[in-house]
Amino acid sequence: MLQEIPRTQAEPHNPRITPEEARAAARAVVNLFARWELTDEEACEILGGLSLRTYARWKKGEIGRIDRDLATRLSLLLGIHKGLRYLYRDVEQAYRWVRKPNAVFAGQRALDVMLGGSIFALQRVRAYLDAERGGW
Repeated sequence: MLQEIPRTQAEPHNPRITPEEARAAARAVVNLFARWELTDEEACEILGGLSLRTYARWKKGEIGRIDRDLATRLSLLLGIHKGLRYLYRDVEQAYRWVRKPNAVFAGQRALDVMLGGSIFALQRVRAYLDAERGGW
């Protein structure tokens, strides 16, 4: 016999990332950075100056409080990953893309742009990928 699953209250007007979502995003980004073959120092810089000690805890699965700035960075990074997965059928090619020079970034790699450290640098890479896949 089928049972109806209770509906959850939708909040499309509330773009807030919940603490649970932020922790899940942090775990996903740790895995993503491993696939991108980032050093811990590069990872911490992209995450806005996160301490090496905190990042080491994240890698062990010990993720604490995530503020709004960091949650936004995590969201942008997952959007970059999503955009790459849409653009490239070959998963490894998608992961290598961040290390390849790109004319759109004046010959820099997307990684170099992201290492600028600002949220705007992450948004720049995300916007480029969204435009490439027709997301404007």
